[in-house]
Amino acid sequence: MCGINGIIYADRSREVSHANVIEMRDSLVHRGPDESGIYVHRNVGLGHRRLSIVDLANGQQPMLSGDGSTVIVYNGEVYDHLQTRGKLIERGHSFRTTSDTETILLLYEEHGRECVQHMRGMFAFAIWDLNKEQLLLGRDRLGVKPLYFYLAQNGDLYFASEIKSILASGIKAELNFAALGDYLANHGTGDDSTLFQGIRRLPPGHTLTWSAGKIEIDRFWDLQFEPKLNGYERSTSDWVREWYELFREAVELRLMSDVPLGMFLSGGIDSSAIAAVMSQLVKEPIKTFSVGFAEREANELAYARTVAETFKTDHREITVSADEFFQALPNLIWHEDEPLGHPSSVALNFVSRLAAEHVKVVLSGEGSDESLAGYARYNKTLLNMRLGSAYRKLTPSLARDVVAAGITNLPPGIMTKKLERSFLAVAPDIESIYFDNFAVFPRSMQHRMFTAETAARVADSADPYVAMKKLFDSGNAQSPLDKMLHVDTKIYLHELLMKQDQMSMAASIESRVPFLDHKLVEFSARMPVDMKLRGRTTKFVLREAMKGLLPPEILNRGKMGFPVPVGKWFRGQFRGQIDEFILSDRTKERGIFDCEFLENLVGEHMKGANHDERLWALVNFEIWQRRFIDGEKVRIDV
Repeated sequence: MCGINGIIYADRSREVSHANVIEMRDSLVHRGPDESGIYVHRNVGLGHRRLSIVDLANGQQPMLSGDGSTVIVYNGEVYDHLQTRGKLIERGHSFRTTSDTETILLLYEEHGRECVQHMRGMFAFAIWDLNKEQLLLGRDRLGVKPLYFYLAQNGDLYFASEIKSILASGIKAELNFAALGDYLANHGTGDDSTLFQGIRRLPPGHTLTWSAGKIEIDRFWDLQFEPKLNGYERSTSDWVREWYELFREAVELRLMSDVPLGMFLSGGIDSSAIAAVMSQLVKEPIKTFSVGFAEREANELAYARTVAETFKTDHREITVSADEFFQALPNLIWHEDEPLGHPSSVALNFVSRLAAEHVKVVLSGEGSDESLAGYARYNKTLLNMRLGSAYRKLTPSLARDVVAAGITNLPPGIMTKKLERSFLAVAPDIESIYFDNFAVFPRSMQHRMFTAETAARVADSADPYVAMKKLFDSGNAQSPLDKMLHVDTKIYLHELLMKQDQMSMAASIESRVPFLDHKLVEFSARMPVDMKLRGRTTKFVLREAMKGLLPPEILNRGKMGFPVPVGKWFRGQFRGQIDEFILSDRTKERGIFDCEFLENLVGEHMKGANHDERLWALVNFEIWQRRFIDGEKVRIDV
C-alpha cells in the first residue's frame, strides 16, 4: 500500500521542480513510511511513498521498464499477479523482481490502457510513456483505492492518492459550492467532483489518458445485473455453493503478503464470515482487532469476542472514550481531506492504530451490504413502493391529502416519524421514497438551510440526486432492488471505501476487502434478487453459506451499522462543539447557512429530536473549512 503523486506540464520546455514533487509526495508519508522515491524528467514528475507489503527488497518505485521507456507509480495489490506473471513469461517477458508493480508495467507493454482488464485487485496507478509522451491513470473497478486529479486551464495535470498532496503543489483550496447540496444530502459527492473547486476524482472502473494538455476518461468496467445467470438448473443450494466458492477464493487471494496480516472483527456477519473462512486457510491463529465505545448501545465487543472464541483467534480490542473521539476528529478530517461522512470513521482509525502495532495488512468486511442488500432501507423502500402504488390507485387524491395533513399534525414521537416517512405521506417514486427519504438533509431542509447568497451559488446544482437518478435509470438492472444496489455500489459504497482507505492509511496499514473481489461482485449482481433479499432476510446467500460455520447468535443478529452515540454526546458534555462549530459568530459570518435554521435545528435536538447525522455533518463541515479553506490547525479541547 502506498501513496502516489505527479505533475505533468503541457509546456514541454517547462521543467518540473524536484522540490515540488517531493513536497507533494511527503504530504503522504503516512501512506508509505517505509521508502520513498521520485522520477523527474523535463516536464514530468512522479512521486511515491511505499508501505512495503510484497517483494520488500526489490519493489521500490517509481519503477522503470527494462528499456526505460515507461515508468510507473502504483498503489494497491494485484492479487493474481503471480498467475499473470507466469503467462507473461510464457509469452517471452522476463522479470527483474517479484513485485506486482512490474507485472502491471509488462501488462501495459502488451495491452496499453487495456492492461486494467487483466488485473484482479485494488489499484490506482500512473504510467508515463516516454515514447508516446502520454500519461495513463487507472483506478480499480469498485474504487477501493483513491485517485484525485486537477487539470489546469493551460493543460497541466496534477494527480495524487489524496487531495492534500495536490494542494501541496500550490493549488489553492476553495469551496466547490456546486457539490454542497450533494454532500449535505448524501454524506459525500456522487459524481467525480469533490468539495474542492476544480479537484476531481477518477471514477472507479475508469482510466484517464493525458496527452498534450488534454485528457480522455474512459470506462473499462461496469456492473452488469442482466442477463441473470441461468437459474433453472440451479437450486438454492447450488447458488449458495457457487457463491461460497467465489467468496472463499476472494479471501484466499487477499492472504497474499510478505508481512504479517490480520483482520478487523466487528462481530457482524460480514467480518465474522471472513474470520470463518480465513481460519480454514491459515495455520497460525488469526490476529483479530475490534473497537467499541463505553456506552452500551454503541458496543459490539461482546459479539466480536464470541467470534474470536469460536475460531480461537489472537484477539485484541480497544474502547474509545468520548474525549478521545473528539480530540482525534480534526486530525482525521485532515487525513480524510473532506468532512467525515460517518462518525464510525473515528473508531475505524483507532482500531487501525491498534492493528498497526501487530500487523501491516488487515482484511475488512466492507461491500457485502451493497452487493447483497444488507441495509434495512431496501426492504422498507420496496414495501412502501408496493403499498404506495396500490394506495394511490384506490384512494382519491383529496383523501390522501387529508391523511398526509393529519400525519403532519400528529404529536411528535417515533410513530409519527415513521408515518411521515411512509407511503401515506411520501410519494412512492424512487426519488422521494428512497433518495430523499434517507438523505441527511433532504431537499425540503436544503431549501430552508441556505442563505439567499448560497442558494444562488448552488442554483445550477440544486438537485442533490442528479448522479443517483442517472445511475438508477442507466445500466441494465431491471428490478427496483437491483437498481438501488447499482446506485449504492457506485455512490454510497464509494464513500465508505474512502473512509476505509484513509482511516487505515492514516495508521500506515493496508486494508483489503474480500467482498469486493470483482468476480464475486459480478456473480452476486447476476443472481436472482431473492438470493440477496428474501422476505425480510437480508444477505440471504451469505447467511445460508455461513450456516454451520457461524454461531447462531451471529448468524441471525440484525445489523447495527456500528452506532456511535454522537447525538447523546452533543446533548451532554460536548454541547460546546455545537456552539463552536455550528452556532458561533465565526461560522455564521461565512454566510453559507441561515442562522435561524441552525438555531432551530440545534434547539430541536436538545429537546430530544434526532438530528445526530445533521449536526455531525455541520460540525465536520466547519472543521474542514477551518483546516483546508482557512489553513488553520484546529484543536478540540475536552
